[in-house]
Amino acid sequence: MNAIEVVNVKKHFGNVEALKGVGFTASAGEVLAFLGPNGAGKTTTISIMLGMRAPSSGTVKVFGKDPRIPAARARLGAMLQESDLPATLKVKEAVELFRRLYPRPLEAQKVMEMADLLDIKERLCGNLSGGQKRRLSFALSICGNPDVLFLDEPTVAMDVQSRAAFWESVRQFKNEGKTIILTTHHLEEADALSDRVLVIDQGKVIAEGTPRAIKEQVGGTRIRFHGEVQEQELQSLPGVTRVYINGVNEVYTHTPEAALRQILQHDINDLEVSKASLEEAFLNLTARA
Repeated sequence: MNAIEVVNVKKHFGNVEALKGVGFTASAGEVLAFLGPNGAGKTTTISIMLGMRAPSSGTVKVFGKDPRIPAARARLGAMLQESDLPATLKVKEAVELFRRLYPRPLEAQKVMEMADLLDIKERLCGNLSGGQKRRLSFALSICGNPDVLFLDEPTVAMDVQSRAAFWESVRQFKNEGKTIILTTHHLEEADALSDRVLVIDQGKVIAEGTPRAIKEQVGGTRIRFHGEVQEQELQSLPGVTRVYINGVNEVYTHTPEAALRQILQHDINDLEVSKASLEEAFLNLTARA
């Protein structure tokens, strides 16, 4: 059984069709990066999966149940982009309070360890920095030991060390068989954490696959260099999917070795070869859509 199953979901707000037949699944032990530009339909889809809104048509199931019923909601956790924290409670008190809302919560010690909060557990929530508040939001989202965890822009305001620790906690949760739905504008984060990427734009799913497969859609490798090479010749290189010339030549290709052999026959300099990034693939896909 899939952890999440979304089938032909449509959602209307008056005359506005926010979702136009969205469908996908997420399995246990999978990190699914749910990406899209602002206004694409991500938030609406997530609110339906969380049981906060009903679809206009289509179905959403959480372990075979409607997410609006308590038995399904008890298996969900959500770290939202914006959340109000109880300012006058200590960090450890907030964790204990949220644990008591669930039938099978995680131990408070484990929650604070995973969120890297042990050193500040006595601090008032109102005195936390932006990054510390995000870590506490993560802690509160996992208090109930959820089987499906929604992470919405989870590392905003986190420093480099906190972000690395957070990534490790997400991997630990995944290794315990949890399903994680990740939305983020830090696409290197999606690339590093996700097993599968789903791109939504204008209320429709426009691409789905592993991060590597998504990147392959724009050409697996980027070759950049300076030199006088005709655009027509660049377009005819082996495996080329895209060519940009704007002060520097930029070629995307599925067969970089073969393309490089021909490029190196010219007088060039400042050669740079790198894999196409998920961000480049995302921008290409959403621009095309």
